[in-house]
Amino acid sequence: MALTRRRAVTAAAGALGKVTGMARIAVIGAGTGAMSAAARLAVAGHRVTVYERSATHGGSLGRHERDGFVFDTGPALLHLPAVQRDLFVKTGKEPLESCVTLTQVDPASHHVFADGTRVSLPNASRAGVVAALDGALGAGAGARWGDFLDRARDAWDRSRRPLLEEPLREDWEVLGRDPYPAVRTRRLLRTRSASTLAEIGAWELADPRLAALLGAHALAYGLDPRTAPASAALLPYMEETFGTWYVTGGMRALADAIHARCVARRVEFVFGAEVVGVLEKDGRAAGVELADGTVAEADHVVLGAYPRAGLVPGRELSPAGPAARPDDAAAAPGRFVVMLSLRGAREAGAPHRTVVHTPKAAAEQEAVFGGRVAARPTVVVLRPDDPSTRPDEAHEAVTLVATVAPQGPVDWTDAAVRDGFADAMERDAETALPGLGGRVLRREVRTPADTEASTGAAGGSVPAPALAGAGGAALRPANRTGLPGLHRAGGWAHPGGGPAHAGMSGALVAGLIVEGDAFRGSR
Repeated sequence: MALTRRRAVTAAAGALGKVTGMARIAVIGAGTGAMSAAARLAVAGHRVTVYERSATHGGSLGRHERDGFVFDTGPALLHLPAVQRDLFVKTGKEPLESCVTLTQVDPASHHVFADGTRVSLPNASRAGVVAALDGALGAGAGARWGDFLDRARDAWDRSRRPLLEEPLREDWEVLGRDPYPAVRTRRLLRTRSASTLAEIGAWELADPRLAALLGAHALAYGLDPRTAPASAALLPYMEETFGTWYVTGGMRALADAIHARCVARRVEFVFGAEVVGVLEKDGRAAGVELADGTVAEADHVVLGAYPRAGLVPGRELSPAGPAARPDDAAAAPGRFVVMLSLRGAREAGAPHRTVVHTPKAAAEQEAVFGGRVAARPTVVVLRPDDPSTRPDEAHEAVTLVATVAPQGPVDWTDAAVRDGFADAMERDAETALPGLGGRVLRREVRTPADTEASTGAAGGSVPAPALAGAGGAALRPANRTGLPGLHRAGGWAHPGGGPAHAGMSGALVAGLIVEGDAFRGSR
């Protein structure tokens, strides 16, 4: 479809930062956060066009299919499904469960620790988790984990609304204070409180296996336990409190459902359309320019993609608050995904998610966050009990995932580096799936270099959720920008990465555009 120069339709209303009539809105990117904003804005009566550089929607929620085997290439499990439920309630008559099938994963996870200890943690059951940890790790382990989650709940109650449900406040510095009520302990002849996740593991949990459990939660989100603020305790709290869910057909089915909802609300999608610049007129965003030179005028622009430097020439996008940091973002970790097409049936009762913990956690963290290849990574083994992911019951689709250094510091296009790391992951996965090597029909990998090529994120980096504490260093850039009429949505904006957080960002951006400065967040 050819694009033409479009006339702005509500410049006067837009200049006030609030849409009071039908407006033309350009959305850059078709990730879940961007599409969430698009659907909500379309329901509010605006003409919305999404420009996506790739050939399809979904952003990080990718899918790989071959010979009847189906794999997620991005996030594979859903947390906080209430975010997506709210999107579907607010944009149509059909609820989320009418559009996708959600199943609670039980056990939520199975863990294999470095000393050989194993434990299965039930889904959304505090008492069940405490009992399981006591049984596997020894009496008292469950109570220590439960007490930790109680403190994490306090942090959740203190920070949930300003961190997740409201636009980033102008006095965002208040979120620089860590809401986690750390226990004061005697360390090296003085009383101290944990300020990082690693210190919580060492000082409060006091068991290397519990510390590994906590550290793996952080690593899965691309966070360094050694530097992540104590408030990262929110992440295991959210999973264990609100549950872990699987979308039948994989997370791509969720992206398809959001895209279908957008189309039903008359959102227009233009694929293969790379936006190279945001137009500015009279001191506000006025549209977008595509790589082929085409200009599309708009009253508001939503940046739902990686915040590439120079998108608005000569402009600093951020108002007072955390700035977009493309150079820093490029140093954030990525994901290494190994997709295995296996002969042989999935055995009954096999856990959906198994975490094989590295015996060298410190070395892994130094490698991942120091730009090197870890010799012994933490490997997440995903084995969905979903017939739609395999050609028949005599085969199985298994995915291995590790958090790794981004493309650049490591050259993931080097076949020797790529294949060697995949071999290491497969060897460690044998701990969770004995005989794995003899079942492999085909192995395919996706590296941070592939992620960079498909999403445009520098280094194939994956954005982490925003966190309070650390003086605001773990916050994401505000949804408002320093250029009126331009807003940010998606994982690279407040409140950060992951399907749930990106969905929240879309809701915040839609509220800011529709209600203007009066918008204070969802209720």
